[in-house]
Amino acid sequence: MIDIAGAVSVESIDEASRDQPEPAHAAAGVRGVAAHYGDPMREQRTLDTAVGLVDRSHRGVVAVPGEERIGWLHTLTSQHLAQLTAGQGTELLVLSPHGHVEQHAMVAEDGITTWLDTEPGATAGLLSYLERMRFFSKVEPRDVTPEHALLSLVGPEAPAAVETLGATGLAAPDVVAVPGPKFRSGELPPRPTALYDVRPLPVGGWARRGPLGVDLLVPRAAMEQVVTQLRGNGVPVAGLWAYEAVRVAARRARVGVDTDHRTIPAEVDLVAPAVHLDKGCYRGQETVARVHNMGRPPRRLVLLHLDGVTTDQPPVAGTPVTLDGRAVGFVGTAVHHHELGQVALAVVKRNVADDARLLIGETAAAIDPM
Repeated sequence: MIDIAGAVSVESIDEASRDQPEPAHAAAGVRGVAAHYGDPMREQRTLDTAVGLVDRSHRGVVAVPGEERIGWLHTLTSQHLAQLTAGQGTELLVLSPHGHVEQHAMVAEDGITTWLDTEPGATAGLLSYLERMRFFSKVEPRDVTPEHALLSLVGPEAPAAVETLGATGLAAPDVVAVPGPKFRSGELPPRPTALYDVRPLPVGGWARRGPLGVDLLVPRAAMEQVVTQLRGNGVPVAGLWAYEAVRVAARRARVGVDTDHRTIPAEVDLVAPAVHLDKGCYRGQETVARVHNMGRPPRRLVLLHLDGVTTDQPPVAGTPVTLDGRAVGFVGTAVHHHELGQVALAVVKRNVADDARLLIGETAAAIDPM
């Protein structure tokens, strides 16, 4: 999609951006993605009100075939996968022994292979962990990013748009409510906390309905055909800037951007979609359970409104958020939103009040309390 007229690549704007293919993937022919196609605000409005096609083919894709893959992934990750069946998707986390978020992946199961797509730059780390944990399990995890690409139909009309590709009847996401502290064992159903409907595509690959629309995991050889067919059916393209603005407004944290090395799932609202609180032991489970039973994680994810007076440039990820001269958090993703103006996701200390007068550098910031 980077060859479509008007496309402006992410790396041409920011050479240090993490939104470009990993070096090994670039060497294998994976190309960069578009930040926008000439009108970022119009592209945002399209994603908010209708549907647009976003190139996210820089994301890493790991395939896990093997007859023991489901039970194996169940024991290694935060999600309840023991009964995952063909046609289902979800989300999962890999945590450190102390419960800090190390990896996040979206999941699609086809009955033969479990497909994991993850952040650009995170593929090698995820695959390395899986390979170290193989032992004698009948699984064969491998990096298939050079052969498979992720595209996303984003917006309220995404389910209708994907039907033009032959994937019909995708059910809306089914997410289990997070129980209160000290809930009874057995209260949570033994299934993934988030279930995303997955259907095969006639061109190959899979359509997975998720929180922001429908993801298309397709063979790279079929990518041009998919794009051409969707555009021929009236679906416009939108850049990664538009996608990120929609994601920020939806307050969906991105691991590695809106998190740091100390982040635990409850701080960034990843428990509901990616953590089963009653599945038994996995790495980091003790911290997850302790924090949930206490009911107060040390930090929280917030949406900040920035005044944009001193500068119209959004702060970079990692910039400190201060209160009365003291650092109380850090900025994650900052964007220009077509309705909200300049906004950012940030992780701040739990005791920072919603009406606190915060600063990011010299820019005033206010917490959106909703």
